[in-house]
Amino acid sequence: MGNMRYLSETHLRGFERYKYNSIDTSFLSVYIMHPFWNSCVKYLPMWLAPNILTFVGFLMTVVNFILIAYYDWDFKAANDKSVGNTVPGWVWTVAAINILIYYNLDGMDGKQARRTGTSGPLGELFDHGLDSYSAALIPIYIFSLFGTADLPPIRMFFVIWNVFLNFYFTHVEKYNTGVMFLPWGYDFTMWGVSLMLFVATLVGPEIYRSSFYGFTVANMFEVGLIGSGILSSHPIIIRNIYLSYKNKTGKMRPMMEMLRPFFAFVWLFLITLVWSFFSRNQVINLEPRILWILYGTIFSNIACRLIVAQMSDTRCDGFNILMWPLLATVGVCCFPWYEHVFGMDLTAQGERWLVHGLTIFVTLAHWHYGYGVVSEMCNHFKIRCFKITKPSGNAVQELTETNEATKRTETTEEV
Repeated sequence: MGNMRYLSETHLRGFERYKYNSIDTSFLSVYIMHPFWNSCVKYLPMWLAPNILTFVGFLMTVVNFILIAYYDWDFKAANDKSVGNTVPGWVWTVAAINILIYYNLDGMDGKQARRTGTSGPLGELFDHGLDSYSAALIPIYIFSLFGTADLPPIRMFFVIWNVFLNFYFTHVEKYNTGVMFLPWGYDFTMWGVSLMLFVATLVGPEIYRSSFYGFTVANMFEVGLIGSGILSSHPIIIRNIYLSYKNKTGKMRPMMEMLRPFFAFVWLFLITLVWSFFSRNQVINLEPRILWILYGTIFSNIACRLIVAQMSDTRCDGFNILMWPLLATVGVCCFPWYEHVFGMDLTAQGERWLVHGLTIFVTLAHWHYGYGVVSEMCNHFKIRCFKITKPSGNAVQELTETNEATKRTETTEEV
């Protein structure tokens, strides 16, 4: 890492004061999943670090992405109805199981932290940071069930951004209220995705190419996903932020500061929207999978920086540094007078190389950011990410207070 630091002293002092506060009102989570996780976590060894559970769960989503991408890189495996989906049936089974592993480990890591007395800001940041990456990976699995015939890449683009918004809005809510209101949709989405993948194994993925009076299953998926956010999530988040101002229980930021988390988010959406519609070679149809990883990686970096700001009670970024190379690339790929100025046009292969190169650069930069933040927090609190150690110095009091706060929250959740 050299001398590069991502966290200031203000960030670190803010992490010391941080107290976890969440409210979970989902009946599926409270009455079914939490009791199940409470029973399962008792069988975990006390030496097992909670972050290992988090990381293993995340790796399951990565394995799914690699596995499905191997058999369906361009999302065309389901296009030919006469042949059927060419992805082997066992792939859908493995993907469904891996999603359930990810979901359950994600629910158990916090309980393991409280059980071992290692609750703290690092675990929450590590958990939510990896979740922001998974938000880009998981929808991509479903796209292979529909193919580009029923779900063209431009519509995939809006599905991906709907998932981004649902995830990000929850953290904007916490940035302004100080409380993590756990969304109902998360539990149902995880079970829904797993069920869809299991059905692809039992009945055959061809069922997802069906249509009813011209309304395809892909259309139902889009309407259900977007509608669930608009009806069951967004109004509740807006109401919670409003009540925090009305009752003076939140951060009480001025209007522009309250909206500041959306600045980088909207900038990214607009830049990617321009590329999707005005690429000289329609790159969204040439390399959709790479584009989703590129967009998802930059989104994850924006989300991680927001999570750092909300947990350390500092001002969030209004623009993300990784969008500068993205903006330059989009400018090159969408420049309308390219041939007139440069004497040659930008070839499809050339734009592909730009997409691949930018994705590699952005991914390495984001990984460096994540590694840097985790290392700096570990050094500050005298702990290790994947090993349970007894914290020393001023970290003891902070972690003790956090444990007490999370225990009270856990009791509230399970009442």
